[in-house]
Amino acid sequence: MISYSAVSTVKGRATDLKTVPGPILLLGAPGVGKGTQAKELVKLWGIPQISTGDLLRANVAQGTPLGCTAKEIMARGELVPDSLVEEMAEHRLQQPDTANGYILDGFPRTLGQAEWLDGRLASEALPLVAVSIQVDYNQLLRRITGRRNCPACQAIYNVYVNPPKQDGFCDVDGAALVQRTDDTEEVFRERMRAYEALTAPVVEHYRAQGRFAEVNGDRPIGEIAAGIVAAVEQLRR
Repeated sequence: MISYSAVSTVKGRATDLKTVPGPILLLGAPGVGKGTQAKELVKLWGIPQISTGDLLRANVAQGTPLGCTAKEIMARGELVPDSLVEEMAEHRLQQPDTANGYILDGFPRTLGQAEWLDGRLASEALPLVAVSIQVDYNQLLRRITGRRNCPACQAIYNVYVNPPKQDGFCDVDGAALVQRTDDTEEVFRERMRAYEALTAPVVEHYRAQGRFAEVNGDRPIGEIAAGIVAAVEQLRR
């Protein structure tokens, strides 16, 4: 087994990381905190986070041929096809910072993308492992619809679990808090329908392959990260 010596701490929990993490896929419904957890794992393992959104933004910003094509498609209000996202992912996975692994967030989003990735990684030393973050639907709804942002300092509150001291105003600078236009129940329900149609089959795909674990996402950030670490270590044995 490929190994290296490292000791890190996840919110007070000392973790002896003896195996190269390899490719890790974080799964979960909208609002479970995949991006937050990916950043925790980036700090812990020193491997990059790779997300569909970041790939698209980087290619568009840099004016690559793939980015120009994607920009034209999005300008027409159409979805970027799997083939284009896969080509962007292929270029990103060839970068040297992925040698010890990487954290996939939002990709693969469809079963077709998952099957492409399986083929891409078939000859790699370590297979991809998938960890699904589980949070109750009603709790997710509260997370999304209760979110409020400060337009001045970018502080984030939640009227249900982390409210400001004065209702509607930021604790830091007193600015009036705002709710993002997509942080509504209607938008959330639509995102959940899309998740169930497109991404839920990806969960079952990796569950059936035995390279899959679930962690409770209704806990403090550090505890969730520790759970993901433990799941990856177990799957790598």
